[in-house]
Amino acid sequence: MLKRIKGSCTTVLVGKKASIDGSTMISRNDDGHEALDPQRFVVVSPEEQPCHYKAVISGVEIDLPDNPMSYTSIPNALLDNGIWPAAGINSENIAMSATETITTNPRIQGLDPYVEGGIGEEDLVTLVLPYIHSAKEGVERLGKLLEEFGTYEPNGIGFSDENDVWWLETIGGHHWAAVRIPDDAYVVAPNRMNIDTFNFDSPDTMCSADLKALIDDNHLNPDFEGYNLRHIFGSSSIKDTVYNNPRAWYGQLYLTPDMDQDPMEQDLPFICKANRKITIEDVKFIQSSHFENTIFDPYGDGDESDKTLFRPIGINRNHNVHILQIRNGVPKEIAGVHWLAYGANTFNTVVPFYSNVKDTPASYKNADGTFDLNNMYWLSCTTALLGDTDYDFYVDMRNSFELAAMSSYHFIQNETDAGLKEATDVQAYLETANEKLAQDSLKRQTELLGEMVTSGSNRMKLRYNLND
Repeated sequence: MLKRIKGSCTTVLVGKKASIDGSTMISRNDDGHEALDPQRFVVVSPEEQPCHYKAVISGVEIDLPDNPMSYTSIPNALLDNGIWPAAGINSENIAMSATETITTNPRIQGLDPYVEGGIGEEDLVTLVLPYIHSAKEGVERLGKLLEEFGTYEPNGIGFSDENDVWWLETIGGHHWAAVRIPDDAYVVAPNRMNIDTFNFDSPDTMCSADLKALIDDNHLNPDFEGYNLRHIFGSSSIKDTVYNNPRAWYGQLYLTPDMDQDPMEQDLPFICKANRKITIEDVKFIQSSHFENTIFDPYGDGDESDKTLFRPIGINRNHNVHILQIRNGVPKEIAGVHWLAYGANTFNTVVPFYSNVKDTPASYKNADGTFDLNNMYWLSCTTALLGDTDYDFYVDMRNSFELAAMSSYHFIQNETDAGLKEATDVQAYLETANEKLAQDSLKRQTELLGEMVTSGSNRMKLRYNLND
């Protein structure tokens, strides 16, 4: 039996005309089944990329192309079940996030079963990201690998470059479909089949060659007109109404408030347009959200039955959140920005690390299974845990911290961008900036934790006051 150790993520995709600065963004909460799973932030050099790959979970073996590119990566710190790189940006500013675990149904599984010796989330970034020169190439390469080796699980994968954002979903063991996200649109994708209306003749779609025939020949389409892949290959289950659909609903409500929708609705749209241009802060808010200002907020004042009804986006099982931003209007040397935070997202901030580097800061790189408050993974997890004990009391401290921290990160980034023309060694220059960002982040997160401990100690239940 194959053992998987992650899943339950949430993805946000943003086209270049939908963002405030003309950048593309792909973001994902990398969630798991366990509350803690230490993460690292590294750069994989061409020399470190294997020529022959063997998966730990499935055992599949694949020969890889020559001349891989370097790329950022967020692997597990503990490699018992493989590397699980999660996401990254390669040296040509192509980004990939893998994967969003999605859903399926027995009709497609009866025709194209999963392949136990195939590829899965553990493998995909390693197999694809070092070899692609555009987001579309990422779709094409992954599609060929799925057709040749098959997969043992259903997944959604995001790709982006400076112009395009593509979203691919696996279908059965060997099939797949992908959509180019319109430039002026966004997507919030939870753990379900997300692609809805699909036009097989559009230049903005790709799929396995026989997908339409598979649908038609086997009577898989429940609709009278058109092709809705969520209807055809997805689940539409009761679990979706409480676990998946409400997350899409809340993200869409935040970016498009005039959308009047039910959080349990099975047909929430895949492609959406916001009522404003989308910022990094907007994406982070969605990825940290827990139904604020609704009766469904676990920290809110609603009935317990309401507060526990829906699965929030921000949750104790967030291991990292990344926002992979490919900027336009800046030199290509600084176009790729790998925003990153660790742990449950309620009490952390994303930091804008430049991806065109050879190494990453120690406080973000050197996590292992040993608790260490000098490491950002463990520091972030500790802050979230304490904040969870009395959210209403600590949240204003979090808000002040987040405003000051993000202001500082933007200032460092703006200063670094402006000074690029004076740099003689660009990668060393950007590594210095990343180290400055990491030190600032560690200092501010430590100060937040200290403020929470100092203030919270006076509210402990284990106290007794009698004029002493």
